[in-house]
Amino acid sequence: MYYGYGYGYGMDPWYILVIIAFLFSMVAQTKVSSTFNKYSRVRNRAGFTGAQVAAQMLQNAGIYDVSVQRVAGNLTDHYDPRTKTLRLSQSVYDSTSVAALGVAAHETGHAIQHDVGYAPLALRSFFVPLANFGSRLAIPLIIIGFIFSGGGSTLVTLGILFFSLSVAFTIITLPVEFNASSRAIRLLVDDGFLTSDEIGGAKKVLSAAAMTYVAAAFAAVAQLLRLIAIFGRRDD
Repeated sequence: MYYGYGYGYGMDPWYILVIIAFLFSMVAQTKVSSTFNKYSRVRNRAGFTGAQVAAQMLQNAGIYDVSVQRVAGNLTDHYDPRTKTLRLSQSVYDSTSVAALGVAAHETGHAIQHDVGYAPLALRSFFVPLANFGSRLAIPLIIIGFIFSGGGSTLVTLGILFFSLSVAFTIITLPVEFNASSRAIRLLVDDGFLTSDEIGGAKKVLSAAAMTYVAAAFAAVAQLLRLIAIFGRRDD
């Protein structure tokens, strides 16, 4: 794709950044899948399942109002603060693998964050409806504004502002996910679920998963910068 906005006839550097972000995301997704698959074949010596670990960690933390449920799918694990439900996928709930325990502990980390009032989690929860609203309206507004005003309209500006809400959400997500993983690793060892020589596998699984969030934030920021660069140049 070529532009004549100050770059001669070379490729737009913002477009190159978006491509790099896309490739980073693909690599991160592949890495998390391969790492999880590798350590899903390594059984923890104590024989704990993901569900057992989540339930025991919640009990040890004094949390008794969070339910642990099975959810369909692969790596669809999540904690829902609205219903105080910790949902573990089929590959985690009944599994005794090191990978499953890492994922279960990570999601339990989110439940603990919620219980103790971890500020970044509260901020992310606040941003969820804003990000959803912004992501639904951003592109339609930009397209309509571009069609009727050539990219210089208020609609385009609003579209970019709405898109920035979803970008902000991906950035806010980072400390939440990293903190949940650090809590998970600490609890897996302190509560005796994994030994010192087993914890390395769980760390690798959670580190790979964390990179998917970094990649998502990078991709969102890259796209936002490209939108600003393209339509900012059109206004000049």
